[in-house]
Amino acid sequence: MSPRTISSSSTSWATGGDADSWAVRGLVTAGAALAAAAAGAYVAFSLRRSARFRRQVVGIIPARYASSRFRGKPLIPILSKPMIQRTWERAKLATTLDQLVVATDDEKIAECCRGFGAHVIMTSESCRNGTERCNNALQKLQKKFDIFVNIQGDEPLIEPEIIDGVVKALQAAPDAVFSTAVTSLKPEDASDPNRVKCVVDNHGYAIYFSRGLIPYNKSGKVNPHFPYLLHLGIQSYDAQFLRIYPELSPTPLQLEEDLEQLKVVIKVDHDAHGVDTPEDVEKIESFMRQRNLS
Repeated sequence: MSPRTISSSSTSWATGGDADSWAVRGLVTAGAALAAAAAGAYVAFSLRRSARFRRQVVGIIPARYASSRFRGKPLIPILSKPMIQRTWERAKLATTLDQLVVATDDEKIAECCRGFGAHVIMTSESCRNGTERCNNALQKLQKKFDIFVNIQGDEPLIEPEIIDGVVKALQAAPDAVFSTAVTSLKPEDASDPNRVKCVVDNHGYAIYFSRGLIPYNKSGKVNPHFPYLLHLGIQSYDAQFLRIYPELSPTPLQLEEDLEQLKVVIKVDHDAHGVDTPEDVEKIESFMRQRNLS
């Protein structure tokens, strides 16, 4: 579904409006804002820009073979197709992307992707995370882009509308440098550290992301009536900001949580179908069979 944009002064978020999805504009960061503030450089995140519309958009799917939690994950078959191919085919349906590429440092992944027609860019083995890998790939593209979308390779059922939503949210907020997406958290995922949680303020600005349950009440139990939020693994960035991202020093919070996502949040009505462990593959295949998704 297509998210609709609301102004940050709207109270619908706090009062639980009746829309299925939201696009919320904002500019605050968690880890990186602390680094910027310490350096007296918060202006780097507002990126005072002209009114020029950020039109050219590239989607980049970072993929590495040597995942610490699930080695070879991008190549794991999902109903006979490699997971990276499933993700690629879904992302290709997004209408806002002018180009889509896979960024990897592994020749096995590259060969697989070229086999189904993907544009592949080989990146450095020194990239510490997906965002740095995307930045490395962006520098190697001959064409210049205004916005880049980091599409996680372990989201074989990513909705193209969500990709379009984070792009349009960023295009609608000229001073913002990030956009990302959240959805409702299922109670059974509350204690799963692979399901990243998010809290926002009454205006829809993201306050914090955590692998633990947030907010956490004094009973120590999940409140079935609270609208907990789950972060979806997709971010879009202003391309100019992405060039300085690798120069920012990691913060203690970023290192402790092992999370890099930052603000401008979109709420969507979407179940999370990421593949974080081998056990998730069977769940994905069962879901696809139930819906005749081949």
